[in-house]
Amino acid sequence: MQKFDVSVILPIKSSSSVEFDSYFEKAINSLKEQKTQINELIIVYCEETNLIEKLDTYDFGDIQVKKLAWKETPNFANQINYGVQNASSEWVSIFEFDDEYSKIWFDNVKKYSEVYDKVHVFLPIVVDTDDKGKFVGFTNEATFALNIATEMGILTNEVLQDFQNFQMSGMVVKKQTFIDLGMLKPSFKLTFGYEMFLRLTYSGVRIMTIPRIGYKHTNFREGSIFWNYKNGENILSQNEIKFWIDSAKNEYFFTTDREIKFQD
Repeated sequence: MQKFDVSVILPIKSSSSVEFDSYFEKAINSLKEQKTQINELIIVYCEETNLIEKLDTYDFGDIQVKKLAWKETPNFANQINYGVQNASSEWVSIFEFDDEYSKIWFDNVKKYSEVYDKVHVFLPIVVDTDDKGKFVGFTNEATFALNIATEMGILTNEVLQDFQNFQMSGMVVKKQTFIDLGMLKPSFKLTFGYEMFLRLTYSGVRIMTIPRIGYKHTNFREGSIFWNYKNGENILSQNEIKFWIDSAKNEYFFTTDREIKFQD
């Protein structure tokens, strides 16, 4: 089987969710079944009573696995950054334990990267589902819509000023580009992916969406970042939405992270 020089970064905050085992097994199977094999899987796990023991029971097949303990407060962005810094590949990809890659995703990225050698970030078209597996919508497909992108399939800073619905999970990015431009900013509670895309495009990095469905993303899973905003008292206010979007637009010029806090 041919290989693609990519490290998949998988941060795990906790395995206490009832559905963890089911989600995780499907996620790992989606890696094991890839048409083109990845270089390595890097799991950045928070130190929890039985998580490392649980990870040790999984069959990862022929995948080379690094398990890195995150000893500080759980933080998705920080865990991603730590995994990227410890990657041994030219490319890295961001993965979540309740998501799945298409079997042809890395095969497609490898082929596209050989043709479009100036592109440093490849995005999948993402199928979004709820925690029951019901279809919610698509993400990242907007670069193919009429009158949105001036170059079909290419995400630009200009597009991002008007459209924020772009997903970083599943993306494949050159490791050194990601590091050189500051990686994810953990001070951004909600819009760290959007801010990162703004920063990359502002710096001239070419981002391409591959026109095949490459990733399945679970939205609004219990324990996820957005779960608290699904129902009840924690519905995301318009003021907070505007704050995080405006903050991203104000901060993407800077590669270093600065403290950002929402105060209603």
